[in-house]
Amino acid sequence: MTTNSQSTPHTSGGMLKSLAGFMGAQVVIVLVLAVIMQRFIWTSADAARAIQASAWLAVVVQAFTFAIARLVARQQVIAGWGLGVLLRFASVAFWAFLGIKALGLVAGPALLSLVVFYFVSTLVEPLFLN
Repeated sequence: MTTNSQSTPHTSGGMLKSLAGFMGAQVVIVLVLAVIMQRFIWTSADAARAIQASAWLAVVVQAFTFAIARLVARQQVIAGWGLGVLLRFASVAFWAFLGIKALGLVAGPALLSLVVFYFVSTLVEPLFLN
């Protein structure tokens, strides 16, 4: 009796492989965007701190939304996508109303960079969902 050692997209190995690929791509994208924003758009130390905090938040939230989308995508594509959008929207609202003030961040760079991070990494997400 032989066993198949290769992971299919439906196994946890396939899930981990796609999550690792997405996270690697996302971290590179967020890092590049953060550097561009810090060097050319918002150049103050306070703005850099806000961008860095938003980058961390984006990476964590995108990891959760990707995992949700990947788990639900086979049965309910729209439901998984909608839940991910709702989670991103809720995190932006939380960031705007509580997070920025609690951490003493500059609002403009913190919010705009978070939205840019979400937007660009969401464009890459479908490449790793299959």
